[in-house]
Amino acid sequence: MDSWVRFNAQTQAKERVIRAAQYACTLLGHTLPKGGAMAELHKTVSQLEAHMSMTRKLLRLGNSVEALEAAKRAIHLSDGVLRLCLTISHLNRAMYFVCDNVLWAGKVGLISKLDQHKWSQRSFRYYLFALILNLTRDVYELRLLIEHEGPYRPSKPPCSPIPSTTLSYPTTPATSARICRKLHLLMTVLYSNPPLLLDLLKNGCDIFIPLDRLGIYPTGSGFVGACGLVSSILSILTMVHPWLKLKP
Repeated sequence: MDSWVRFNAQTQAKERVIRAAQYACTLLGHTLPKGGAMAELHKTVSQLEAHMSMTRKLLRLGNSVEALEAAKRAIHLSDGVLRLCLTISHLNRAMYFVCDNVLWAGKVGLISKLDQHKWSQRSFRYYLFALILNLTRDVYELRLLIEHEGPYRPSKPPCSPIPSTTLSYPTTPATSARICRKLHLLMTVLYSNPPLLLDLLKNGCDIFIPLDRLGIYPTGSGFVGACGLVSSILSILTMVHPWLKLKP
């Protein structure tokens, strides 16, 4: 099992690079006109995107094993919130990869008469649940850091009060100063914790993909392509520089 996890880790970097290229094609296909002289190029980009999607599905074969191993490790964490969020998140990822493997088998003809739309929707639901739990974990860790840093931060001079005429509700200088201090503390904590900032940005970008695919919050292929490209670049960054990966 450990040898398979090590082997699987080597393919994840390739999958991330192909994922970035796939969403770059999605973004490019959205910007290209579908008719006229660019129609052939648009068709080529769409075909390239489909081939990359299939390649990624092939590289993700067996990722459910790695996700289950991660869930087994997370269940022993001492922090109850992290243990709950990470364990259930990894289990949802495992189910997402199982559905993804079934989709791959259907596309290559190993499973005949597969309802690909149903399995695709099922996989994106598991993906969405995993991302919601990941974001919950990020917000929880951010709250812990703010509570830890808050008492030790020197008080900043009060910000300039926000004129009440620019807001639809009345405000006071004290309220404006308090909001300013909280925002400054939030930005300071995120700036001093790059792994948490990158994970928050990555999950925040990724969540729009299943929301669009499931029809919960349609954003269009252009926005999905941009979010997927940004999250893929951030994932590659954490692989190139492991200290940027949020632990556990």
